[in-house]
Amino acid sequence: MPYGHPRPDPVGPGQESVWDYPRPPRLEPVPERLRVVFDGVTIADTVRGWRVLETSHPPSYYLHPDDIRPGVLVPAGGGSVCEWKGRALYFDVAGPTRRAERVAWAYPRPTNAFAALAGHVAFYAAPMDGCFVGDARVTPQPGGFYGGWITDRIVGPFKGEPGSMGW
Repeated sequence: MPYGHPRPDPVGPGQESVWDYPRPPRLEPVPERLRVVFDGVTIADTVRGWRVLETSHPPSYYLHPDDIRPGVLVPAGGGSVCEWKGRALYFDVAGPTRRAERVAWAYPRPTNAFAALAGHVAFYAAPMDGCFVGDARVTPQPGGFYGGWITDRIVGPFKGEPGSMGW
């Protein structure tokens, strides 16, 4: 492990370490069902998802746009640029009684290596009522900046935890 990086947590049976993920990141299809619940409503439910794997980060999951409830995504304006995936656009999520600002994002025209993500949407887990990979409820990636989803199958330590700024 390079200087300044933490010692990876032990990996148990059926688990993967974020320290074995590549840099630059890799894109892979997700065989499990992915679901997002907000304001008491399932707003996204897909078996056509993707995940991005990057060293030190829990996977970010991207859900097929046709499997997102119509009307819940409201363009939020602005954006950001990822050196690997390209320019992201952000969305607010509107439920029946509440709204969360800038809690979802997509890459309308990603780089060639991530072309399969075009239009797919990722959600920050913390503002949602629940996000699920298969039957596993996810824990949000620490720190609030990154959008990774943590399940019991993923071990860290994770970028975003206190002291991880220089990783």
